[in-house]
Amino acid sequence: MSDSIDLAAFPPDFVWGTATSAYQIEGAVAEGGRAPSIWDTFSHTPGRVDNDDHGDEACDHYHRWPEDIALMRSLGTNAYRMSIAWPRVLPAGDGPVNAAGLDFYDRLVDGLLDAGITPNITLYHWDLPQALQDRGGWTTRETAEHLAAYASVVAGRLGDRVTRWATLNEPLCSGWIGHLEGRMAPGLTDLTAAVHASYHLLLGHGLAAQAIRAAVPGAQVGLVTNHSTVEAASTRPEDIAAATRMDGHTNRWWLDPVYGRGFPADMRELYGVALPERPGDLETMTVPLDWHGLNYYFPVTVADDPAGPVPYAREVRLPDVPRTGMDWQIDADGLETFLLRLTDDYGVRRLYVTENGSAFPDTVGPDGTVDDPERTRYLEQHLGACARAVRKGAPLAGYYAWSLLDNFEWAYGYDKRFGLVHVDYATQARTVKASGRRYADIIRAHRQAHA
Repeated sequence: MSDSIDLAAFPPDFVWGTATSAYQIEGAVAEGGRAPSIWDTFSHTPGRVDNDDHGDEACDHYHRWPEDIALMRSLGTNAYRMSIAWPRVLPAGDGPVNAAGLDFYDRLVDGLLDAGITPNITLYHWDLPQALQDRGGWTTRETAEHLAAYASVVAGRLGDRVTRWATLNEPLCSGWIGHLEGRMAPGLTDLTAAVHASYHLLLGHGLAAQAIRAAVPGAQVGLVTNHSTVEAASTRPEDIAAATRMDGHTNRWWLDPVYGRGFPADMRELYGVALPERPGDLETMTVPLDWHGLNYYFPVTVADDPAGPVPYAREVRLPDVPRTGMDWQIDADGLETFLLRLTDDYGVRRLYVTENGSAFPDTVGPDGTVDDPERTRYLEQHLGACARAVRKGAPLAGYYAWSLLDNFEWAYGYDKRFGLVHVDYATQARTVKASGRRYADIIRAHRQAHA
């Protein structure tokens, strides 16, 4: 029941949204002047993605976006977090603008607004133009500068109607998973490259924020980062130190520079890589934000692992704890904890949960419905955690469920389904799951409570 979630904690103007990203849903990778991204290259490299899946068609949102907007309306959401495909707008990463690409997003934004849905646009959700990767990608300063130029182009076109912008999505994944662990595009395993990429991502964030504000007076500019609470597996000093390192690697490295603390000294020493610093960079990274987006999925428990890779901490599987189909531990309390950490430790003045959701195996019943009680329970538990955080002072202004649609789940391909809406990839038929109907009920109950 919705009354198990303290809906009265949420303000009357609380934003109820869903989220997606361009490469995961759009398809049409060679239509309308779009050029390849690093994810096209990565997913077409044998063995990189489960089942050798790729995003060539994905959810065919490029052609089916009116249907998808209708789905958002059926859920009762009033906001949509989407990303722009950089290689659809600037196929070479810089240089000539592809008018057809901008026209697509122009139509999409108008369709959202006509439906009473506020777009929240993320400029970079991992799909770097391959042309820029060929010139060094995020390991080079020039890519940060190109991000700012791209931001100017998109904001200049859409900024008369769009005011809510995010520069980057989850730079941790781009930096660490893409350049250090090799499990995401561009698939590198190089610590120096990873540290340099992390630096240029945050530099690009600052430059892009400045570019958006220059193009859109009154723009609300934010950054979206993903985080986990970190616990030590035991009271051993070695495990406690490992938890501190993992927290630095996962959390502090991405937050401290943005909020004026610089890059953490302990992590700089641990990585042992000289940062490509120039005077004024940190001031650029600390450009004031209008909001911060938190993507939260799971906590981590770690033990010391001196023979392992940086940060020399390995995850420990706790017995008898619930897990999602991604094998991620479920702990809604961690969402409350991190919302309060951003509020109390970093002084964030406006927060959104920009992604939160769960993958479970779904079955379409004989009657065509999809019953997903585990995903529904996950949604309820995490919205309950949001309400508790608000009661304790977190300035939470909205929640974007991940995801509107089942989609291409990066290196996991199409087997992992996060959607509130089921997608039959053979036919592209969409079916609202029980979790989607539950989300609609919660939204309706909140609005009725404030009517």
